[in-house]
Amino acid sequence: MGFTAIQTSLDSLFDPSAGEIPLNGSGMKIINTDFVSDGLPGDEFNGDDPYIKENIEFSYPVFVPASGGSKVIILLHGLNERAWDKYLAWAYYLAGGTNSYVILFPIAFHISRAPVSWKDPRAMIRLIRERIAVMGEIRNSSFANHALSKRLAEDPRRLVRSGYQTVNDIISLVSQIREGSHQVVPATCRINIFSYSIGAFLSEILLMSNPQELFSDTRLFMFCGGSVFGRMNAESKHIMDKLAFDSTCRYYRNDFEEEIESKGSVLGSLVSGPLGMAFRSMLDPVRFRHQREKSLAAIRDRMFAIALSGDKVVPPDGVIETLGARSHVEVLDFPYDYSHEKPFPVSDNAAAAKVDAGFEKVFIPACRFLE
Repeated sequence: MGFTAIQTSLDSLFDPSAGEIPLNGSGMKIINTDFVSDGLPGDEFNGDDPYIKENIEFSYPVFVPASGGSKVIILLHGLNERAWDKYLAWAYYLAGGTNSYVILFPIAFHISRAPVSWKDPRAMIRLIRERIAVMGEIRNSSFANHALSKRLAEDPRRLVRSGYQTVNDIISLVSQIREGSHQVVPATCRINIFSYSIGAFLSEILLMSNPQELFSDTRLFMFCGGSVFGRMNAESKHIMDKLAFDSTCRYYRNDFEEEIESKGSVLGSLVSGPLGMAFRSMLDPVRFRHQREKSLAAIRDRMFAIALSGDKVVPPDGVIETLGARSHVEVLDFPYDYSHEKPFPVSDNAAAAKVDAGFEKVFIPACRFLE
């Protein structure tokens, strides 16, 4: 089956509340697996964030290959995702093409880690109207991005805090797998990553800092991602509005370094050490450039990136500039209407065959690289 048929079939089968989901005729299955995050100390969160139960106790889907492989791929998604729908065919193809367990792991406060109210169009539209009454119209504001936009506009530090929590959770996940204590995946050290958009940003930081030496052999395939934060443009009705994007960029460009260097900074203690340094070096094209280039050069052979020429959120030039001319970066263009947020729009018309072909141009090399 091609991408369109796979995606349509999985849309109707997937149920995040089900324990186990057989994927008819493939021999594969999905097992929704529970996870409890260690979180962060309360003083390192903002407001009510420590008390959002969904962010601490949640489940994530694991695609189990037909023949029970001995490899794992962790799939990391993009910013402001509210469901796994878009990634189901991606995981299915990776599991079948590499004979790997594919874990769709959610970033903090996203997908299964977000309150249901953040996904409710009526609730979000009501809040947008209340916000407009106070602040006026905001460019690219939508019910789809309101929750994230409001949170980042209130406090851009949430970006680093949620990222730090996610990294700690991934470290716990990988440790479980390597030790043989995972509920679904058998013990293995063969753990790779497929990442998209902001997930690629997070993955690079993981490999650059290599906490507990857990990622020394990990291969990383990046799609529509790989650039420093300062080369991204996340203002979009699907990601965040102009106010949130401007506030976040301004903070990390102008205020972040001064704040973390100040005496007694809680945030400063959070980003100390190799992990924090890797994050700091990935924020701006110029700041800590030498250290970033040195770190990325050391893992160059374990990275592969595909960018899209029509991507306005993570433009190819930023990916190439960040990873360097000697890195393995390919730039593709598709003969159909696509965007960063929807690289493979599901269609039942003549464009479906073109979309299916575009999908294979990304996922065939991804499977070869991660096999």
